[in-house]
Amino acid sequence: MNKITIENLTLHYSDGNESLREINISIPSNAISVIFGPSGGGKSTLLRVLNRLNDLTDVSHLEGRVLLDNENILDPKTDVIALRRRVGMVFARPVVLPMSIRQNLIYGLEVAGEKDKYKLDAAVERSLKQAALWEEVKDRLDDPAVALSGGQQQRVCLARVLALEPEVILLDEPTSGLDPISTGKVEESLQELKKSYTIILVPHSVQQAARTADYAAFFLQGELVEYAVSDILFTNPAEQHTQDYVEGRFG
Repeated sequence: MNKITIENLTLHYSDGNESLREINISIPSNAISVIFGPSGGGKSTLLRVLNRLNDLTDVSHLEGRVLLDNENILDPKTDVIALRRRVGMVFARPVVLPMSIRQNLIYGLEVAGEKDKYKLDAAVERSLKQAALWEEVKDRLDDPAVALSGGQQQRVCLARVLALEPEVILLDEPTSGLDPISTGKVEESLQELKKSYTIILVPHSVQQAARTADYAAFFLQGELVEYAVSDILFTNPAEQHTQDYVEGRFG
C-alpha cells in the first residue's frame, strides 16, 4: 500500500533554477525509500515539498499533486502545522534546542497542548528507545542536550520527531557528519522504525543507499531517472545513467 503518491510534480525557484521536473513516484508504507544521486539533483527539495518547508523558500512555480493518504498536501487549504506533525523531518546537521535532553523531546508535545506528565515521560522513554539512545542517556535526561556527542545529538533530533508520533519520517543525510559507529546505530534504528513508520531517506553515499533501502530512486538534474526495488536497482539497473553512477563513473 502506498503512503505517498507524487503526480507530475514540477518546481522552479525564483532565481531561474528548475529543481524538479515532472516527478511521478509512489512511496510505499512501512518501508525505507531512498532518494539518491549527485548534488543539485533535487533530492532535498523533494523532501521539503513533502512537509511544505518549500513554503519558506523562493519558489516561483509549483505544479502537480502530492497525495498523503489520498489527500493533496499542496492544496492551499492544507493545515501545514498539522501536516508537519504527520510528516517529520531530520536534517543533516543536528540542531538540539538549548535545554535539557528531556525538554528537547517534550517541547513539541507541550506546544501541541499535552500537559499530562505521565504521557510526556512515556513519550520521552519510547522515542529514545526507538532512536537507540535510551540506554546511553536514561540517567542524565536533565543534562543539557548540547553536552552530548554529535552522534547522540543526531539521535536526539530523531527522537524529537518520533515523540510526536508522525506517520512519515524524512531524513536528509542524517549521518553525513557522524562516525561509523554512530552511523551504524542510526541505520539500525531505521530498520526497526520502518515497522511503524514510512521512511524517506536521502543518504550521504551510494553505499548507505544500498545498505538501507527497500526501494531506491535515482535523481539526476531534477529528474527521476529510475525507481525500483533496491535489490534490482543496485545490481541490475535499467538505465545507463543509474549504472554509471552506482559504479562510480560520475558524481
